[in-house]
Amino acid sequence: MRVVFILSSAETLPPDRKIGCWLEELLAPYYLLLDHGAQIAIATPRGGAAPIDPVSVKALQGAALMQRYRDDTELSERLQNTMRIEQVSPSDFDAVIYPGGYSPMLDLRTDPASIDLISNMLHDDKLVGTICHGAAVLLDVRGPQGHPLVRNRSLTSFTDSEEDAVGACDAVPYLVETELRSQGAMFFAAPDWQKNVLVDGNLITGQNPASALGVGEEIIRLFRTK
Repeated sequence: MRVVFILSSAETLPPDRKIGCWLEELLAPYYLLLDHGAQIAIATPRGGAAPIDPVSVKALQGAALMQRYRDDTELSERLQNTMRIEQVSPSDFDAVIYPGGYSPMLDLRTDPASIDLISNMLHDDKLVGTICHGAAVLLDVRGPQGHPLVRNRSLTSFTDSEEDAVGACDAVPYLVETELRSQGAMFFAAPDWQKNVLVDGNLITGQNPASALGVGEEIIRLFRTK
């Protein structure tokens, strides 16, 4: 199985909050897939170093995932030297995963290469997974008839309730759940911070960091059924 993780290049949420990939949402599916023999690549819009949200690093202190990450020089090297999304060919991969953090809301939503990648992966019957705020990458993707990709699809993301709980509703440029619903998505939310993973065809979405491992598990399951 060949999987590419797409991370954001955005480092700052205006005016000055440092952001990046939410670390648990990368590490949980990454190590699960790696331990199942997957070949993994990492790409960003700009290439080079992928920023990691410093708050997410603190959130994992003392966790086994963090210890494995700190000992993993290979992953550290990959995160410092990502390829550009334009270099990712759908024919080379079976699945693409978009972890969250606020960063994808800022650059990946409108990134033409990312939009094309998602469209082509789904067209080629490949798997597309998003985690938490990572679902923002679906918002500007269009289906075959030109309508929003998410219209009438069952999915989830970080919820408006969870955004309110962390006091970020006024800090983010938009609310992902609200945007998905406005485009006709059939949005399903679990209680705040609970695991929630939805599968709609080849699209797999997870609500929050607690759902990150579940997205990886569903991708493995679906790949094995193909």
